[in-house]
Amino acid sequence: MDILVIEDEEALSEFIVLELTHEGYNVTAAFDGREGLELALERNWDVILLDLMLPKLNGIEVCRRLKAVKDVPIIMITARDSVMDRVLGLDSGADDYIPKPFAIEELLARIRVIMRREEKRNDLPSLLLSFKDLELNIESRLLKKGEQLIELTKKEYDLLFMFMKNINRVLTREVLLENIWGYDAEIETNVVDVYVRHLRNKLDSVDKESYIQTMRGMGYVMRE
Repeated sequence: MDILVIEDEEALSEFIVLELTHEGYNVTAAFDGREGLELALERNWDVILLDLMLPKLNGIEVCRRLKAVKDVPIIMITARDSVMDRVLGLDSGADDYIPKPFAIEELLARIRVIMRREEKRNDLPSLLLSFKDLELNIESRLLKKGEQLIELTKKEYDLLFMFMKNINRVLTREVLLENIWGYDAEIETNVVDVYVRHLRNKLDSVDKESYIQTMRGMGYVMRE
């Protein structure tokens, strides 16, 4: 099991690495937000321990950027323990939050809880959505086009999921905004057009409407 520790207090980082290594985990450490984000994106981690207050890039921003492209469990560790700090951390995508100082036994227990949860999720039967040569696994959130694996951001996945759950149904920009972004119908419907364009660029090499068709004055549709 591989764990990434992103913590700028070197003494605490060394202590966590030592204890986790003693428990049999493979542990890598980073000491600022930018380095941590780069390492987090380079490979697949089982758990990431992320400090909130980091140099170069704070933990909230690291968490948001990471969760936009990868579904990896994140435990936020920080000396800031107000209710609003906890809410901010969890709203940014963290799966758990542990305040400093903490007992190593509690940290180990929280890691075990997350790993049990991930094991249960991985044991569930795969649920697939298919359209033409696209196959979307809604458990792993992975998209395959034939044999090619296509990486999606969270919003691109949510958008494609909506289309593939509603084959042959025209979805207006307002419906997509409300379901994916939670915006009122009045607010900037062109954000949908931007994300549809991003998604088309990933799906199509030649015909940009071979998967998602534009219904002028209405919205978009995936039509068989």
